[in-house]
Amino acid sequence: MSAQSVPHTATGTQRRLVAEARYELVPMKSVESQIEHVPAGSAMSVTCSPAKGLAATLELTARLLDRGFDAVPHLSARLTEDRAHAARLAAFCKQHGIREVFLVAGDAPEPVGAYDGVVALLRDFLDCDHGLTHIGVTAYPDGHALIDHAVVHEALHAKQELLAEAGLGGFATTQMCFDVDQWKRWAQAERAAGLTLPLHLGVPGAIDRAKLLTMGARLGIGSSMRFVKKNPSTLLRLFSPVGYDPAKLIAPLSRVAGELGIEGLHLFTFNNVEGTAAWQRKQLARLR
Repeated sequence: MSAQSVPHTATGTQRRLVAEARYELVPMKSVESQIEHVPAGSAMSVTCSPAKGLAATLELTARLLDRGFDAVPHLSARLTEDRAHAARLAAFCKQHGIREVFLVAGDAPEPVGAYDGVVALLRDFLDCDHGLTHIGVTAYPDGHALIDHAVVHEALHAKQELLAEAGLGGFATTQMCFDVDQWKRWAQAERAAGLTLPLHLGVPGAIDRAKLLTMGARLGIGSSMRFVKKNPSTLLRLFSPVGYDPAKLIAPLSRVAGELGIEGLHLFTFNNVEGTAAWQRKQLARLR
């Protein structure tokens, strides 16, 4: 490969990731005025929080599906009561023609029932008639605030094995990325250890620094926020005087997307869909 072709390839990869980015929505009042700003054809990921519960996630997902959007609900293990509840969630997916869900442990301090984490829920969920073709799971390049690295690593590979046994497609979406070098080291180590799931790069959408810190704490992204607080210079670099640009994180990782298996982009919008969509349009115009 010539030196001249590398930038073109990296730029093309970056453009594809940005063009196909998934928008994360939070079931809060602020989402109502933002749905209309979601670009046509974009997939949306609907979060699940201890405060709102699974019902709010499913309700918003159903409304988005009725409006013709591609909505992917987050299903929280710690908010799922038992196998019967897992079966009801699977039935919801089948009834609404959902092809993809995203499984998270969830931020509830204590599980409401049988599931402390995703592996046990995934095992039971896969026994149900769900109608899905893909299931996404979480990954933690910066580590988890409450769980030992070895446990998180083993769980990720256990999820991959369960999906493979079930013949389902899968992917791993990472927590919000702030440290590009750490993200690359983590991905290289996981690939060497046998992780083959496609990776979706998680980055904040268009957001100001104050809202990132306040909303980050409320939405349970403690591991990422912990990194930011320990490395304030990183946050200063990301937020220039004219504002934060997600491309500062996406561009360098686009250059190693093929090597590390980065196939998707997950934008944490904090319900600032309008601003994130505006950024996406400008970025795509710049990358032509």
